[in-house]
Amino acid sequence: MLPLSLFGHRLFALTSLAGLLVNVAFYGLIFVLSLYFQRLNGLSALATGFAFLPMLGAVLPVNLVAARVAERLGAPVTIATGAALSALGCFALLGIQPDTSYWKVGAQLMFIGAGLGLLVPPLTSTLLGSVEKSRSGIAAGVLNSTRQTGSVLGVALFGALVGQSDAFMAGAHEALVISGCLLLATSAAIWFGKRPTA
Repeated sequence: MLPLSLFGHRLFALTSLAGLLVNVAFYGLIFVLSLYFQRLNGLSALATGFAFLPMLGAVLPVNLVAARVAERLGAPVTIATGAALSALGCFALLGIQPDTSYWKVGAQLMFIGAGLGLLVPPLTSTLLGSVEKSRSGIAAGVLNSTRQTGSVLGVALFGALVGQSDAFMAGAHEALVISGCLLLATSAAIWFGKRPTA
C-alpha cells in the first residue's frame, strides 16, 4: 500500500506531479509527430523512427552532464530549466506545416530532447532523496506509475485532438500549445516550490 503521508513532503509531491505532466507532454507529442511524419510526410515506420534521432542525440549527452549541472545550480533549478527549455522547443514548432523542412523540425526536437535530458536525472534523484531510504522502493514505484499514467493520458488526449484527418494540423498545433503550457507549469511549480515551508 502507498503511504499517503509521503505526499506531505513538498519535493516528493512536486516531483511526482512533474513526472506526470512531463510525460503527458513528451509521449503525447511523440505520438502526434509520429503521425505527422508518416501521414503527412509519407515516411515509413522505420524512417519515422530515424526522424527522432535529433531528439535522442540531444537526450543522451545532456543526461551525462545533468548531474554536474544539478550539483552546481541545485536540482530544482535544473529541473525547472530543463522543462522551460523543452517548452520553448514546443512553442517554436507552432509554425509546423505539412511542407515544413525536416531540418527545422529536427532542430526543435533537439531543444525538446535536451530539456528532457536535463530534467529527468535530477527529477528522479530529488524524488528518491525526499523520502527515507527504507521507502525509496515505494518512491521509485510512485514516480514510475505517475510517468506511465502521464504517457497514457498524453497519447489519449493528443490522439483525440489529431484524430480527424481533415483537422490534423489544427490538432497538432493544439497539442504543441498544451505540451508547452504543461512544461512551463512544471517549471514554475518546481521553481516556486523549491523553497521550504515556513
